[in-house]
Amino acid sequence: MSAAAVMDRQVNVWQNKLKSNIKVAGSGSPVVFLHGAGGLVWDQFLDTLARRHTVYAPEFPGTTPGDPDAIAQIDNLWDLVLYYDELLGSLVSGPVPVIGHSFGAMLAAELAAHHYDRVSKLVLMCPIGLWREDVPIPNWMIAPPEDLPNLLLSDAKGPLAQQMFGGEPQPEMQIKMIWSMACTGKFIWPIPDKGLKKRIHRIHAPTLVLWGRQDRLVPVAYAQEFAGRIAGAKVELIDRAGHLLTAEHPARVAETIENFLSAG
Repeated sequence: MSAAAVMDRQVNVWQNKLKSNIKVAGSGSPVVFLHGAGGLVWDQFLDTLARRHTVYAPEFPGTTPGDPDAIAQIDNLWDLVLYYDELLGSLVSGPVPVIGHSFGAMLAAELAAHHYDRVSKLVLMCPIGLWREDVPIPNWMIAPPEDLPNLLLSDAKGPLAQQMFGGEPQPEMQIKMIWSMACTGKFIWPIPDKGLKKRIHRIHAPTLVLWGRQDRLVPVAYAQEFAGRIAGAKVELIDRAGHLLTAEHPARVAETIENFLSAG
């Protein structure tokens, strides 16, 4: 249950062909959050960020309820980066910190590599976008439901796993998540490596790479893979955390990010 007063804001972009929905909450300096493949969930982590910031969390095209066909307007990754460049320009003036998780972190990295003036600081939480044959990333779109707790959480049988995956199936939520994965999957599979390794050196924004030490979806080996390609990037590992580190340790992750954002 969200404690913040979350509002929906609609912005027309992409030659007015897309009405983008952005969740907004909080006050203070702005930050942008780009969600992962499973869709946007406003949770305790975002509530905590909103105590000190105005948080803008755009819903990925096609994932806003009632507008599933919006994704048809975006053909490829280059379209997607330009779309988000337009969207950020309509939300805030000047550069802004961008925080991304998983697929959203890949998108944040692409945005920072292409548009220096959009991103003041960059937080990449267990991003996809690079590929190593020795530590391949499993295709979560075809993973059996019973495998998800182990892939996403550090403790596949703990209370959070029971809360997220142990209850009665909720068809509406399942359909929403599956469609969100389909919309984002359009830009990453069959292999989630679309050339970011050739562009990542262009990132100039101070960067924090944040990872769950027990991430079994995107192995922690990728933390140094990302940080080593971005000048001056820092790495922080969160213990007893998997891929959904913001769900497992919302306060700790938010504090780590706040310390990074507030540092000179």
